[in-house]
Amino acid sequence: MAQQVSAKEPTAEQIAEQKIYQQFGVSDSEYELICSFMGRQPNYTEIGVFSVMWSEHCAYKNSKPLLRRFPTSGPRVLMGPGEGAGIVDIGDNQAVVFKIESHNHPSAVEPYQGAATGVGGIIRDIFSMGARPVALLNSLRFGKLESDRVKYLFEHVVSGIAGYGNCIGIPTVAGEVMFDNSYDGNPLVNAMCVGLIDHDKIQRGVAKGVGNPVFYVGPPTGRDGIHGATFASVELSEESEAKKTAVQVGDPFMEKLVMESCLELIDTGIVLGIQDMGAAGLTCSSSEMASKAGNGLELYLDQVPQREEGMSPYEMMLSESQERMLFVVEPKDEAQAMEIFERWGVICAKVGKVTDDGRLKLFHHGDLVGDMPVQALVDECPVYEKPSSVPGYYVDNEKVDTLRYDEVKDLGGALKTVLASPTVASKAWVYNQYDYMVRTSTAVRPGSDAAVITINGTRKGLAMTTDCNGRYVYLDPEVGGKIAVSEAARNIVCTGAEPLAITDNLNFGSPEKPDIFWQMERAVDGMAEACRVLDTPVIGGNVSLYNENAGGAIYPTPVVGMVGLLHDTDHITTQGFKQEGDVIFLLGETKAELGGSELQYAVHGVTEGRPPVLDLDTEKKLLSGVLGAIQSGLVQSAHDLSEGGLAVALAESCISGSLGASVSISTALRHDLALFSESQSRILLSAAKNQADKLQAYLTEQGVPVTLIGSVGGESLVVDINDAPALNESVKGLRQVWEDAIPCLMK
Repeated sequence: MAQQVSAKEPTAEQIAEQKIYQQFGVSDSEYELICSFMGRQPNYTEIGVFSVMWSEHCAYKNSKPLLRRFPTSGPRVLMGPGEGAGIVDIGDNQAVVFKIESHNHPSAVEPYQGAATGVGGIIRDIFSMGARPVALLNSLRFGKLESDRVKYLFEHVVSGIAGYGNCIGIPTVAGEVMFDNSYDGNPLVNAMCVGLIDHDKIQRGVAKGVGNPVFYVGPPTGRDGIHGATFASVELSEESEAKKTAVQVGDPFMEKLVMESCLELIDTGIVLGIQDMGAAGLTCSSSEMASKAGNGLELYLDQVPQREEGMSPYEMMLSESQERMLFVVEPKDEAQAMEIFERWGVICAKVGKVTDDGRLKLFHHGDLVGDMPVQALVDECPVYEKPSSVPGYYVDNEKVDTLRYDEVKDLGGALKTVLASPTVASKAWVYNQYDYMVRTSTAVRPGSDAAVITINGTRKGLAMTTDCNGRYVYLDPEVGGKIAVSEAARNIVCTGAEPLAITDNLNFGSPEKPDIFWQMERAVDGMAEACRVLDTPVIGGNVSLYNENAGGAIYPTPVVGMVGLLHDTDHITTQGFKQEGDVIFLLGETKAELGGSELQYAVHGVTEGRPPVLDLDTEKKLLSGVLGAIQSGLVQSAHDLSEGGLAVALAESCISGSLGASVSISTALRHDLALFSESQSRILLSAAKNQADKLQAYLTEQGVPVTLIGSVGGESLVVDINDAPALNESVKGLRQVWEDAIPCLMK
């Protein structure tokens, strides 16, 4: 039986009698279950270990039933959910490794370090698989920028992302930022990393081989980040500001050394298992590695490098100090491993060994201070089927007529208003703080539909994006979930790449509330169906729940991170118009759909009704047709229609290409609807004049609705609707509105 460590800590009996375990997020029934697994009452260290391993952040106890609905396999998938990151084959013995994770709660109370350590953690997930990280992305949500608090959070989150990524030398190449009252006080900070690996270098987080030593790598353990996993599994409150000790402190220069030394170690071929110490720190990495191998593990906590005096077993096990890894090798390879880390100037300490008893045993000052069944920690957390009910707002929105607003007559003014909306406006203020050209492989920079990096020594490239419109998901979670996946695929295809797979970050409110759980169910169902139809399996991701504050829950925001394969870099396509005389085509059908649109929000000041409808078969035909046209060399530019509809897509293509356009539209729709509806499955293409007929014929043959709407040229965006003037705005003027919006608000 484990011994008590410190007189300062409550005894096992006090924990039970005073229900101290509830402070750790453990319910009465969960505590009883833990006691049954232990055969006794757990001590303070043990209940701490169980609490983080059984938190939503680590165990997915409220979301696991939903995650099982995702398609997770496919002919290209080499590794799906369950490891540090998913892996997809891209041919020639190469694979792409990627994952997205959240750092929402830490960023709400300590935005710089919260964002920075979110980046550091996702990088470790990638190189722990044996992959070289090659790109970073992010997906951010904030309240309205008129608020000083929101400006503070926005500024420091972006600074934290830049500070970590730039220092470690990995380009931050893409992302998205959305602003809405829903996220006021509870920002979303989702970080994604993409890596490259050869098939024979793939690693797993397993503690193999009874008797093999377990090594700790990285800086000493401190008291930062203690209970970070449980902090991320409760709602934010006024007391959250006092929990800054639950936020880790990052050191990107140390992470660079840890990354390079670990990759060199992996190259030797002696590693049997390796995993980063992310959520729940030493607890999660040790117990998960033992569980996946069907083994046990002994940890000698006196050997754990410590940067603070008098650290208790509880503190060492639950600390989430950054830049730390755990790995296993055979005894004969110890010296070789130690020499690598010594040469890189990185601490490497033997802290344990693999056992055959299926238990996680903790020793401190010669005493057994923790003795827990590994399977109970990792696999026996109760899984909850939460009650679900349709929210009243959803029923009410069914009755809303989104066409009841007076028709917008000043279409030029409306376009400028939407372009100046921070969600649509240029994000150069953000990405100019990032080093997106380091490593010199970035072929398409931030600001287009998706980023593209080239793969050295080949003609291949990788396209990548993050996408989600939380307003759509709020108004109809199932349709919004489908749109998130489809828009990501559209962005990938618009660069000339084939969509491969997704990683997702499911950001929702409290699953304890039936209406929130209903949002989760419906959104997952929509995403899963889209992934099946579009052949983009889910290879991993993250769930971030309890994103609530005094004002209620955030909009449900299931962010999709997607990666695509460019088979030939000659196919790289961007959104900007390319040359005078090129012909402009609109693909897809425009309908009277304003629900959840940027026009509705920015001009009419509401978010209501239903989002645009989406037919997945239509979407699949569109994606296939556009990709085939690009690969056939028929396309000059391609741009997905999303926030702001056709008007914003035209403006962005003009601004990006520094060229005007003359457009003529024939429609039965109201003019503001024709320009600002956000109907799905639409893409704007341009083609050289001598290729236009061939492109139109090809797309028609593929069953894609295609309409010739104009040509590139001049210095203004000129739009006629039904032969009547509708828009005439200089590209220079539109650019100024679009580029100045966020910098002006941040002054």
